[in-house]
Amino acid sequence: MCSRGFKRLFRVDLGRTDYARVWELQKRLVELRRQSWVPDMLLITEHEPVITMGRGTNRGNLLASEEQLRQKGVSLFEIERGGDITFHGPGQSVLYPIIDLTCRGKDLHKYLRDLENWLIESLKELGLSAGTKKGLTGVWVNDSKVAAIGVAVSRWVTYHGVALNVNTDLDYFRLINPCGITEYPVGSLKKLLDRQFDIEKVNNILADIFASLFYYEMESIRDINALLMEKVQI
Repeated sequence: MCSRGFKRLFRVDLGRTDYARVWELQKRLVELRRQSWVPDMLLITEHEPVITMGRGTNRGNLLASEEQLRQKGVSLFEIERGGDITFHGPGQSVLYPIIDLTCRGKDLHKYLRDLENWLIESLKELGLSAGTKKGLTGVWVNDSKVAAIGVAVSRWVTYHGVALNVNTDLDYFRLINPCGITEYPVGSLKKLLDRQFDIEKVNNILADIFASLFYYEMESIRDINALLMEKVQI
């Protein structure tokens, strides 16, 4: 524990990454977290173009062939998170909380609602009034979905997380029916407010509000490889 009873949180900024690398990193950190070798963590990244298909994916929601994806430089992965199909790419803030939910009542549904609230509060800070839609996971501004949420849990440690479209090229979403939804469009901060955003500043807002809402004292970790080598007994 930290001062004021807040828990310790390591923030790791990974920069632009290939999806496979961060997917493997998450699984490694989940195991370390489960053994209490590291505290709760927040990974922040921007992926190279990739489509991921969660456990609930209807393959009919993939609208492009593998050859078309190769031509566009888009990777494709089937993964263990919940939810349907989605896209990650440049201009998108992707954040992966690695959290032990045993300290939070082992309530996955509450955790998902907390993630939605985190995004709504962050968007408020950025000048947008956001909300949710009944029966649909994610965060919306008017009828545009600006953020997707998909998580997995291993022995009550969470991984995967949220993706917020900041300056994202929305044409990529024409390759899929995002999250299986066809009646509403995908949006981005850039499209909604008609200006380019500094994604680093957006990430800082997201991280700070996450730490506040989840009651963390946050510490930035510059060298994730050193952390993996040394481990941190908590």
